[in-house]
This record gives sequence, structure tokens and C-alpha cells, in this order.
Amino acid sequence: MSETYDVDLFVIGGGSGGVRAARIAAGYGAKVKLAEEYRVGGTCVIRGCVPKKLMVYAGRFADEFEDAAGFGWTVEPPRFDWGVLKRRRDAEVTRLEGIYDTNLMRAGVEIVPQRAVIEDAHTVRLTGTGERVRAKVILVAVGAHPVKEPAVPGMELAITSNEVFELESLPERILVVGGGYIAVEFAGVFASLGSRTTLLHRGDRLLRGFDDEIRDALGEAYGKRMDLRLCRTLQSLERAEGGIRARLDDGTEIVVDQVLVATGRRPNVAGLGLDRVGIALDAAGAVPVDAWSRTAVPSIYAVGDVTDRANLTPIAIREGHAFADTVFGGRETCVDHTLIPTAVFSTPEIGVVGHNEDVARAVYGEIEVYKARFRPMKATLSGRDERVLMKVIVDCASDRVVGVHVLGHDAGEIIQAVGIAVTMGATKADFDRTIAVHPTASEELVTLRVPAVTKRPVGVG
Repeated sequence: MSETYDVDLFVIGGGSGGVRAARIAAGYGAKVKLAEEYRVGGTCVIRGCVPKKLMVYAGRFADEFEDAAGFGWTVEPPRFDWGVLKRRRDAEVTRLEGIYDTNLMRAGVEIVPQRAVIEDAHTVRLTGTGERVRAKVILVAVGAHPVKEPAVPGMELAITSNEVFELESLPERILVVGGGYIAVEFAGVFASLGSRTTLLHRGDRLLRGFDDEIRDALGEAYGKRMDLRLCRTLQSLERAEGGIRARLDDGTEIVVDQVLVATGRRPNVAGLGLDRVGIALDAAGAVPVDAWSRTAVPSIYAVGDVTDRANLTPIAIREGHAFADTVFGGRETCVDHTLIPTAVFSTPEIGVVGHNEDVARAVYGEIEVYKARFRPMKATLSGRDERVLMKVIVDCASDRVVGVHVLGHDAGEIIQAVGIAVTMGATKADFDRTIAVHPTASEELVTLRVPAVTKRPVGVG
């Protein structure tokens, strides 16, 4: 006698990966339920990429107003209203959440606004009502949450990238702790909006894992925009008259209105019930999966940040889609995590696809590095002290472009287009025979002719 189920697929988590998986699976005819205990849309839509990018846009107007004078415009001293930005940003997030809900319902997915936990390989329990749902397949797509690390005295006074969206006013002074995407982006936002911003990072460069020259260029730019303190750590926080006093390891103190800690995120696995079914977490607390997002339990899969593979929204979406194609569409599909275009919405912006210089040398041996560093055309009249940096890294043996790195205005938009070419295996000769679009900054990518560096394996040549 075959076992009967209430649904074909039960998705735990209504973020980017879970929503995509649910919609695609339903499109293949599966009966799908999706449980989300907070708001459908996940970190990206509700308290991540989307609202943060809107804040990035807001901050960049400050530069635009300042630059306008160099082009003949007379601009009255601008005033920024945090309340207006917050209301409009929050309204847009609510609108997008509604679209997510509507698209799920149109696809035939039943949305359950409750927390769901796993009871066995085919059963989830809804904690709000106690109802148990039997599912042929369970997908874990619960994402991750920010953590306050290191746990120094007074850390309860700090906020994370979740609470930053709840601030009712723009802090006059803010300390941002961290050196990754989130810390770098929010430090840039607050500095641009007018907060006296200190960015504190324990390392000697920001953005670990990125190309060192890009990291150096960003550090140089940020050092002009804010109080950048590298190779320093936070020792304690305490209430002080008029704010929060932060003590650093070098003995210095900073008094600020807010402290934003952006030092890492951890998978949302607490109390989920994975231990009940024999799914052991890895050293980072993530759910181990294979290339097809399968866990150690055949009926349970996981996608997105909870797996800690590549913690980016487009990856979660692609993983969710591939899962649905494989399990419900009859088309085995796995996601290639080796070549991921990405952007950091700092100011200046960063766009990257492929290997950095050090990794490319280790992987390919002999490489050529083409570089351009220049003042953008807009800065010639605005007078802004600004530089663009572009690097193209080529594997000498195949002539294939294996890395492109851009720092400058619209780097994210540039790298998305370049990412197509690199993903297709474009060679330096392909770049060279591409006609330049003039005058643009990105034309430098197809007009670089002489390598700045040729790197050979250690001990060769």
C-alpha cells in the first residue's frame, strides 16, 4: 500500500529560494504549502538587498548635488529627511511583499503564516496551531540571521542589519563594526547621508576574498569619506552621556549614537528539528547538501543561506529553481557555484566575476593581468577626487578571461553584462575584437592591450 501525503512539497521559509522553489514546483503540478513565520520575501526583500539598495541610492544624491555645480547648475543647499526615506522605503517593501504573496497564490501555493518545524522525514508541525502536515518532500529554505560577534561587554546596546531598518531617525554619529559586504555598504550609506561614520575592522583590508588592489582602492576611498579604522577591535560598549561609548583595543574611545555590528550571519536552524531526523550540521552550523541540494535524508532538501554555499540572493533563487526542476520537473539540474558575478554597493561601487589575481595564479599558473586606473569623465568637471579601477585577468594557456574586477560608478551594472561573456568562456581576443562604446568607462575593458603584469608559477621563468 502506497503512503499518502497531504502535499507533494512543504517549503519551510518564504525567502527568495523557498518562494522560487514553491512557484516552480506548483507550475509542474505539485501540491505545495509554504510556511513563513515573519514576512514573505525573506531577508533580501524585507530587510536586506532591496531596502538597503534604496538607501544606497538616497546617499548617492549627496554626491550628485555637489557635482552639479561643476556642470553649471546652481543648487540650493539640500536637506535630507530620514522620515520621508523610511516611509517610502517601507511602503515599497510592503508593495513587493504583496507581489510575492500574489504570485505564490496565483501559482496555487498555499501560504501558511506560521513557524514550521520538522518532526520526521515526511512530517512538519505548525507551531501556531499544532497541525501536522505530511509531505512527500520537505524543502528547508529558512535563510540566516545576523549575529553580534565578538560578544564583548555591552553588546546588547548594538543593533544589527535587521534593526537598522527600524531606526526612526538618522544617527548623527554611528560606529559600524565589520569588514564584509554588509558593514561596507551600510558605512557608505550613513556617511553619504551625513552621519559622522566610523568603520571598524579587525583586518588590514576590507572585503576579505576580493582582489587586493580593489580592496586597497576601496580603503583609500573610504578613508576620505569616513573615519576608517583597520586592524582594530571592539572591546566594550557602555551607556555614556549623550550616546554609547565604544572602547577599542588600542585604548581609544568613541562616543556615538548608534553601533551597528555587521560581523557575520548564521543559518536559522535553531529548533528546526533537523536533529530529530539525523541531519547533522557542519562546522559553520549549516545544513550539508550535495550538488542537487539533497540532505542526508532523501525526502529533505535545503537551499539558500541555510546551506552556506554562496550566500547571495540570486544563488538561492537558482538553487530553488534547480531543486524544483530536478524533483518535480523531471530535469536533473544543479547550480554551478564556481563562477558568480557579484556586486558590492559601496561608494565607489564594486563589481566582480571570476578569480582574483592571487587565486588565478594558484589555479592557472601563468596569467596576464591588464589594468586601467583613471579619473572618470564626470569627475573632470565636477572636480571630485575619484578614481576608477578595472582589472582583466587572463589564463595564458587558453587566453580565457578568468577574472574581471571593477571599482567605480555602476560597477554592478557593468559586471552583470561582462559576467555573461566570462561565463561563456570569452577569451582576451574576444574582448579585443569587441567594439568599444565611447565615451564610457567600461570601454576600457575592451581596449586594454598591454598586460601590466605577467604572473608565472613560483619557481618558473
